[in-house]
Amino acid sequence: MRAFTLRVIRICVVAVACALFFLFGWRTHRFVQIFFEHPGILLDQPAVLEAHDAAPRDARIAVVPRITHQIFHNWTHPADTTLPADWAATRQTCLDLHPGWEHKLWTVEDSHDFIANEYPWFLATYDSYGYPVQRIDALRYFLMRHFGGLYIDLDNGCAANLEPLRYYPVWVTDGGHGALSNNILGAAPDHPFWHLMTDNLRSYAWTYPLPYLTIVYASGQWCLTAMWNKYHGGLAAKQPPLTRISMDGRPGAPPWVFFTHTRGGTWNNWDNRLFGWIGDHLALTALAVLVAVACTLAVLYTIIQTIAKFRRPRGPKYATLI
Repeated sequence: MRAFTLRVIRICVVAVACALFFLFGWRTHRFVQIFFEHPGILLDQPAVLEAHDAAPRDARIAVVPRITHQIFHNWTHPADTTLPADWAATRQTCLDLHPGWEHKLWTVEDSHDFIANEYPWFLATYDSYGYPVQRIDALRYFLMRHFGGLYIDLDNGCAANLEPLRYYPVWVTDGGHGALSNNILGAAPDHPFWHLMTDNLRSYAWTYPLPYLTIVYASGQWCLTAMWNKYHGGLAAKQPPLTRISMDGRPGAPPWVFFTHTRGGTWNNWDNRLFGWIGDHLALTALAVLVAVACTLAVLYTIIQTIAKFRRPRGPKYATLI
């Protein structure tokens, strides 16, 4: 009876271990997809401009409203809404190129009131974020859902009129390696993608051991990329994919036509450099993780075998009869 019980326990332990291993592998696979090939249609900025210039007048329907959204949360003095001089100059480039557009600058108070009035079910999560930049991340998604238009980080300026980008119902920017970016976004209001994005923010609002992980995966770029992949994974055959606008800053990449970049990185923490290096060496990092997992499994197997060897019952010793 005891032997049978031990066998059942071993089978259960092995089954649980296999289930955990399968779950870990499945979740790891989904997580890794954030950093490699992304679904959707990739367009570089010269191609967007060319398509706009080549199309006959009124042949295309512009679906993105003429609204720009930018967010300024003064984390030290929330009541102070005065932009730093360099960001004010960068923002002015967009205002100058779009005189007939509506330009919204969202302050700490404006942002909180908007969430409280329009999406009260999210307010507790919004207020509970451990890092202020997470509120900025979440807010931009709700602005896209509610108003549509273009969201632009304050460290990004405009180099040309953005009218050619109004024909794509949802677009994000793609730096060409790693996760997608949420620094500049475009949207028609009330698009299903932004419903998916905002409806999932509460389930992603975890606090991880490292600040960078918490920021980018609970609300930032990794979260956006995960939802982007999820949305495209659920598309029906005739539903159109969404658009990725190339903003690859590496040498040899297509040039930027519409945007510029100035001082940023205000949300950086001590671990940003570490993850920046990982983002530039994805293959090497993946290999290192595989080696670490293999070594861990080998050590665990050795420990289990050693314990089993010492606990194995030994038979009685008998004297040799002559």
